[in-house]
Amino acid sequence: MNELQRLLLAYDTHRAAGRACALASVVDVAGSAYRRPGARMLVTDEGQLTGAISGGCLEGDARQRARRVIQQGRPTVVTYDSTDPDDDLQFGAALGCQGIVQILLEPLGFQDPDNPVALLRRWSAELKESVVVATVFSTAGSGADVAVGQRLLLRPDGTTQGTLPPQASLYPQLLADARAALAAGQPATHQYTTEAGPVRVSLEILRPPVRLTVYGAGNDVQPLVRLAAGLGWQVQVVDGRPALAQAARFPEAAAVRVLPLAQVGEEPHDGSFALLMTHNYYYDLAVLRHLLPAASARYIGLLGPRKKYERLLEDLHKEVPNAAGLLQGRIHSPIGLNLGGETPEEIALSIVAEIQAVLTGHPAGFLRDSPHPIHPPLRAAAPLVPEGRVEAGCRL
Repeated sequence: MNELQRLLLAYDTHRAAGRACALASVVDVAGSAYRRPGARMLVTDEGQLTGAISGGCLEGDARQRARRVIQQGRPTVVTYDSTDPDDDLQFGAALGCQGIVQILLEPLGFQDPDNPVALLRRWSAELKESVVVATVFSTAGSGADVAVGQRLLLRPDGTTQGTLPPQASLYPQLLADARAALAAGQPATHQYTTEAGPVRVSLEILRPPVRLTVYGAGNDVQPLVRLAAGLGWQVQVVDGRPALAQAARFPEAAAVRVLPLAQVGEEPHDGSFALLMTHNYYYDLAVLRHLLPAASARYIGLLGPRKKYERLLEDLHKEVPNAAGLLQGRIHSPIGLNLGGETPEEIALSIVAEIQAVLTGHPAGFLRDSPHPIHPPLRAAAPLVPEGRVEAGCRL
C-alpha cells in the first residue's frame, strides 16, 4: 500500500467516524527540501496524522495550524524558510535544510464531492496514464476570479476535470502550461498575472501504479511480491504450476494465475515491467519470445547467470534474427543492482531497487558520489517569495 492509498483509507475511516479533517499539501519548494510538491498529510481535529510533508520537522507545527484551519473553515498557506541555516537552527523551523517549503492547508468537507481528497479518489480510481493536476495555492487581492484550493486535472487525451472555472482569465495559459508539464513529465510552479494580482499554481504529475508481471511462483518470488506491493505496485504472478500459483501464497498480489507453457504465447502483456523467475529454461524462453514484440514491456528482468541469457538469445535468433535488437535497452540480465544479495529477501531488494532506478531514470549508485542535487530543481516561472517566517521547532 503506497502513501496515497493509506491516506484514502484513513480518510474513509475518519469520515465514517465523523472526525473533521484537513489536508496539508506541499505546493512549492525552493532549495533543499525533504519532500517535493505533491506530498500530502491528512490531519484530524484531534491531531491524528496520516502521511508526511517532511522528514518529521514540519509535521508538529503543521498539525497545529491544520487544526485551526478546520475550526476556521478556510484554506491557508504556510511558508517554512530555512535558507539562513544559522538563524533557522536557532530561531526558525530547525530544518537545517537551507530551503523554503510552502504548505497548503485545506479543511475537508465530507459532503463536498469536490473536496481535494474526494477528487484524488476519483482520479486514482481511473488512473491508467499519467495526468497533471494544477492547484491554485496563492492569490493576491479579493477580486481574483480563482480561489485557493481550486484544481484542474488534465488527461493525455486533452479532457479536463476539476473545480477551476474555465472562464477564469488565466485558464488558457494554465491549460497550455499543464500540457507542457504533462508532455515533459515534470512538475512545475507557475505564476500568472491577473487584474487582481499575481496567482501562483502548482502543477503536479500523478502517475499510475507500476504494473509488474512476475513469471514464476517459487518461494523466492514471495518476498519480492511483498516488497513491490508495499510500494503500491500492482503485481501479477503467473506460473504454469498449479501447486505454486495460488493466491494464498501471494496475498499481496493483485492477481495470481496459472498459465500453462503452451498458452504463454496467447497471453496479452499488461504491464510495463516483467520479471522472468520461473527457474525453467523453456518457460523463460517462451515468455521472452512472447515479450519480444511487446513495446510496452519497457523492462524485462531475467533471473540467472549471464550465460543463461546468452543461450536464450541463441535460441531466439533461430526464429527472430533481430532478437538482440528488439531486446536492447529492455533486457536486464543478470537482474538487479549489485548489492551483494544472496538471500531471497536481499535479491528481491536488489531487483525492486533496479526497477525503481529504471522507472525514475536514475543511474543508481551512491548519492555521496553524485555531484548533482538529490532532486532536480523544480521548474518555476517565478522565484518563491516567502510571505513570512514560521517559528516552529522540529517536533511531532
